Amino acid sequence: MKPTEQSPGNHNASAAGAGAGTMKPGFHNTDGQGIAGHGSFFQQTNLSGADAAKATEWVRKQIDRRTLDLADRMDDIRDHMWELEKDGQIIVHRITDEHEPKMVKTLFGWDKKIPTKQLWHHKSCGQCGNIPGYPTSLLWFMNKFGFVPGKDYLDETDQTSCTAWNYHGSGIGNVESLAAVFLRNFHQAYVSGKQHGFELGHFFPLVHCGTSFGNYKEIRKYLIESSELREKVTKILGKLGRLVDGKLVIPEEIVHYSEWVHVMRNRIASELQTIDMSNIRVTMHVACHYYKMVHEDAVYDAETLNGNRTAIGTAIAEALGAQVIDYSTWYDCCGFGFRHIISEREFTRSFTMDRKIKVARQEANADVMIGNDTGCITTMDKNQWIGKAHGQNFQVPIMADVQLAALACGADPFKIVQLQWHASPCEELVEKMGIDWNKAKGDFEKYLKQVEQGNIEYLYNPELALGGKA
Repeated sequence: MKPTEQSPGNHNASAAGAGAGTMKPGFHNTDGQGIAGHGSFFQQTNLSGADAAKATEWVRKQIDRRTLDLADRMDDIRDHMWELEKDGQIIVHRITDEHEPKMVKTLFGWDKKIPTKQLWHHKSCGQCGNIPGYPTSLLWFMNKFGFVPGKDYLDETDQTSCTAWNYHGSGIGNVESLAAVFLRNFHQAYVSGKQHGFELGHFFPLVHCGTSFGNYKEIRKYLIESSELREKVTKILGKLGRLVDGKLVIPEEIVHYSEWVHVMRNRIASELQTIDMSNIRVTMHVACHYYKMVHEDAVYDAETLNGNRTAIGTAIAEALGAQVIDYSTWYDCCGFGFRHIISEREFTRSFTMDRKIKVARQEANADVMIGNDTGCITTMDKNQWIGKAHGQNFQVPIMADVQLAALACGADPFKIVQLQWHASPCEELVEKMGIDWNKAKGDFEKYLKQVEQGNIEYLYNPELALGGKA
């Protein structure tokens, strides 16, 4: 697919490879044929190597202050959101002083509020299924800060997947369905405090997944800009009983968990850190759906990388005292690409090895690569084995920024960070941090025996997770 023919919001091609096929205007997928079964509109382009490189150069575009013309600014969609609320068309779920927000700057220098308490955890299907130590590390931090479950944060089960996986992976989703799911989930966040004795809006949504984050930001823009879309989904939400006074509920900010980690980084380092990280070499991979999609909303900090790259991830590593090492393919996608991982998996594996893992090892000699999204970490963590088949035995531990931070603060590498779920080798990193891997493994095996006997430890009261009162 050529970049000029990319449909709005469809970032399937972000992983690369536009040279494989092109989309013919006016064609529709009716026969299920074409390249990798993507439909007849995907056909071989037979581009030369030079032309293919030119066609995909946009994939490596640097989204930073050095390369963007920040004088050519777009409207801040939030300004229009306030107008809609003033006109009585929507209700804005506000971040109040009770949420103890921290103010950050986005790419365009706009202010963004990041709530630090009274958070409604919007979980990630991929994290819970593939990287369970990702969300548990986040909940562990909230417990360590003394946050009270059911009051300072809520991790209930009454939510659904964002369905962006379906949209980006298969293309059979549509804007109305995405918007309805977005509004349904954020309505639940808005009303969730009532059953715990609080007012509407007590808990503010904290989105765990980068894909959900990007999707929700984009959908919020469409909702605010399109009266037709609002009219359609209002009917849907009305049937679901998900309106408040007959109105849609739209959040003041779309907040990603890594932004919470970012604003809490100094407290994490000063109050909770127990391990010296000064000898750990860290490289960062930031999810495309975090900072390339609706890029005006991504967090930048003048004190992190001179404000030229998004601050999340890098800033927490620096706060912990680790060495943050640059590498030439920082801006590249991880290779996941949604559709690629389904139908052209070898492309994904080749891309993540050649453009990320190999480079991080050769150029940065990284002890660990951290990320901030489910798909990125899954891709780079689970596919390193394929390199051996091609003589590329490059291995780098892959984990989320919050997992590395939890390790630095004394979290158990098995019970909390759950590195046993990772396919990339984490033993050397853990040992270099001064943690005895074998002892931790032995302790975990003993704990599993206790679990078999029904002696289970919970990070979170399961009764609260079911939406009831403890």
